[in-house]
Amino acid sequence: MSQTTHATLADAVLASLDPEQRAVASALRGPVCVLAGAGTGKTRAITHRIAHGVHAGVYDPRSVLALTFTSRAAGEMRSRLRDLGVPAVQARTFHAAALRQLQYFWPTAVGGPLPVLVEHKARIVAEAASRLRLSVDRTAVRDLSAEVEWAKVALLTPEAYPAAVTRAGRTPPAGLDPSAMSRVMQSYEDVKTDRGAMDFEDVLLLTCGILAERGDVAESVRRQYRYFTVDEYQDVSPLQQRLLDLWLGGREDVCVVGDASQTIYSFAGATPAHLLEFPRRHPGASVIRLVRDYRSTPQVVALANRLLDRAPAAAVRARVELVAQRPPGPDPTFTEYDDDVAEAAGVAAAVRRRIDAGTPPAEIAVLFRTNGQSEPLEAALSDAGVGYQLRGGEKFFFRAEVRQAVLLLRGAARSDDGSRPLGEAVRDVLASAGWTAEPPTTAGAARERWSSLQALAALADDVAAARPGARVADLVTEIDERSAAQHAPTVQGVTLASFHAAKGLEWDAVWLVGVSEGLLPISFSADDPEKVEEERRLLYVGITRAREHLALSWGRARTPGGRASRTPSRFLDGLRPVDPAERRRGGGSGGGAGGSGGGRSKKGPGLARVCRSCGAVLDTPAERKVGRCESCPPTYDEGVFDALRTWRSATASEAKVPAYVVFTDATLVAIAETTPSDTAGLARIPGVGPAKLEKYGEAVLDVLKRSADQT
Repeated sequence: MSQTTHATLADAVLASLDPEQRAVASALRGPVCVLAGAGTGKTRAITHRIAHGVHAGVYDPRSVLALTFTSRAAGEMRSRLRDLGVPAVQARTFHAAALRQLQYFWPTAVGGPLPVLVEHKARIVAEAASRLRLSVDRTAVRDLSAEVEWAKVALLTPEAYPAAVTRAGRTPPAGLDPSAMSRVMQSYEDVKTDRGAMDFEDVLLLTCGILAERGDVAESVRRQYRYFTVDEYQDVSPLQQRLLDLWLGGREDVCVVGDASQTIYSFAGATPAHLLEFPRRHPGASVIRLVRDYRSTPQVVALANRLLDRAPAAAVRARVELVAQRPPGPDPTFTEYDDDVAEAAGVAAAVRRRIDAGTPPAEIAVLFRTNGQSEPLEAALSDAGVGYQLRGGEKFFFRAEVRQAVLLLRGAARSDDGSRPLGEAVRDVLASAGWTAEPPTTAGAARERWSSLQALAALADDVAAARPGARVADLVTEIDERSAAQHAPTVQGVTLASFHAAKGLEWDAVWLVGVSEGLLPISFSADDPEKVEEERRLLYVGITRAREHLALSWGRARTPGGRASRTPSRFLDGLRPVDPAERRRGGGSGGGAGGSGGGRSKKGPGLARVCRSCGAVLDTPAERKVGRCESCPPTYDEGVFDALRTWRSATASEAKVPAYVVFTDATLVAIAETTPSDTAGLARIPGVGPAKLEKYGEAVLDVLKRSADQT
């Protein structure tokens, strides 16, 4: 490829980026720290940075290693890099990259067979406890496994564990004291040694050990990989940071990207300290902030920002304040239900209406704090005839219908001559596996099977769009790569997921359920300030998954007829509407429930509105209509307001009606302050109903346009 072609490609890679993203993509050398808020296009920025570096001749694609935390994210990054013309770049999880190196170097660096990798610790932990004559049930085994994992990623040996947890004020699980937990950890290591096994943390630890002790191995790896990119850097554990430092070997060509406000895995050893202290550890590092949120409407972004505004001062200083780029949308809604069953039924009914209004099921999610909350939601969605997928359930590529379809596609790839569009050819193959153009009318297994096959059909369309002229064989290759990375395509069904499982994903419409004290923050975190702030960040992650429609709800009781003792989450104080009835019964300071797409609460007065100037909750109807406290100064142009009043006076005189019959002063102020540019924007202003929109809408927009032209 000529130098001119490379230069053209390098310029093209930058052309579609905003100024901040372009700054990231242009910072090709030295340490770079990208502080990227939710929805700001961080993956786009870093993949374009890599592609720009390759096309500009700065990077050899084989010397670049892009690291992330999930197989899905790594698969997405590889797909984007391939579409940008740099397929040779490696994008892997920390564990996948380390395991590959361990498998390669183990025979010469250590010798003998590599220990067998065990994916789950439970059996080994149970045997370790048994050797110590500890009686543990399934729950205790799970908690002990999590503690073993935390200690290992924190680089704590069994001997160092007691003193470390005592300093940290951390309580070991299963009623054990620090010394007993230390013995469990040592017993666990002994069982693994006896079995010739290693766990996922050992993959990183053993790789670190070889790199630290064998200079020749470290030099070989450093010759191979010269440029590093680390996504989701706020989730790096001390062990992963240790491995990254060994890979770098003192070099500075590393780009990290993350958001401290999305640190939600501290229980697994993640810490945002590495991200926040990066500029200090790398003097002269370029620090670039991505703040333009392309995902969510201004209403969703405002709620997310206000949630973090109420965090402690240190957390506020560390956060990225988002600036919405999308057109306005509906306000987030807040609904209180009598109990969890009523909440599930209300949410399912709202989801059904949203689907009937045209939102595809795959663009809808219902998120919750704990997996145990999914059962009533699953039942309610089934009763409403809504298909769903439970994220974290059976893996997509293991489903029987998917395995059968892939076999059929492999056969078709051998005879495909490219004479038909990829989507058409694939749908013909899938039809023989039971796919139909229209989904089944009923929910259940038939609908889930159809959704799986439809996901493969949609994936074919994506491949064809990204690679014109692609054939069935190209789709099979894509499926193989995705299967290896467990990067499943989108399934046509409403997603049910925990807040943790939803990180990195987004939907047009999102319902957040169970937003009450005891669930958010979770009860065992309620008295620990650091854990409470992590729970706040968890809600922030949930809110920022929504592109347009967002509803938050909670039930006052767990079961129908149960004691209505729950209160809304403390995180909603100041974010939701005031409810005098709730104040009388001693509820939180934030007020009560509002109407939502999930069914209107009996107790709620409507949507939550806050002042656009100071962020205070608006109490009176006039304030809510204008969107501003009476005590805050106006934010409208006086000329625009005078023009609207002149028009209203003339219109009222002609119709022989009082001026307020056309529009009240509060409505005119709201119009002047928001200056909508079309009827859709005008319709969202309180006081502009369908009848007035039809009667006066075009005239009002004409007044606004003339006023804008004059300025």
